[in-house]
Amino acid sequence: MMKIANQLTEIRNFLKEKSNNKVKESGGKFVPTSKKVYGVYLAEINKIVSKYTSGGFKLVEELWKSDYLEERILAAKILGKICKKDPEKTLELIRKFVDDIVDWATCDTLAIQGIRPIAKIKQKEIFELSKKLVKSKNPWKRRFGIVLLINFKKDKTLKQEIKTIIKQVENDKEYYVKKAISWIKREIK
Repeated sequence: MMKIANQLTEIRNFLKEKSNNKVKESGGKFVPTSKKVYGVYLAEINKIVSKYTSGGFKLVEELWKSDYLEERILAAKILGKICKKDPEKTLELIRKFVDDIVDWATCDTLAIQGIRPIAKIKQKEIFELSKKLVKSKNPWKRRFGIVLLINFKKDKTLKQEIKTIIKQVENDKEYYVKKAISWIKREIK
């Protein structure tokens, strides 16, 4: 646990050091529903992903507990780097994390980068999760359910199944859900 605590401290110090008021201000406009924002460029976050994969699933969970946008995005990116080590644990965490999503950036990073390396081997489970989530009353869960399907955009054999799932939310009135629907439709043309 000490290693994880040290990594968390290092990460948080890095994010504070790299924070920028201009980025923080634009982040508030670009991702208006996020709770807390350091104000760090995504490129800076991307630089440290590989450095912290050794923290494994425990570090991912600890980062996710934060309400900070950047910590959650880092958690999702690390998860994507380590997910092949334990695909079942990855799906378990994703099912847990989806309850806490409050912004499109975290939603999309987790749904795509956090799971893509295991998407093919866990296709059945991911489609089941998507089908369940698009029926949720929570708009972020609906968006997540849609965005999960983007992992399969290149597989023409899944096009009809994706369309069937999308049909369930096609008339959704929530802004971020409508944006996800437009996105997936463009991707599977």
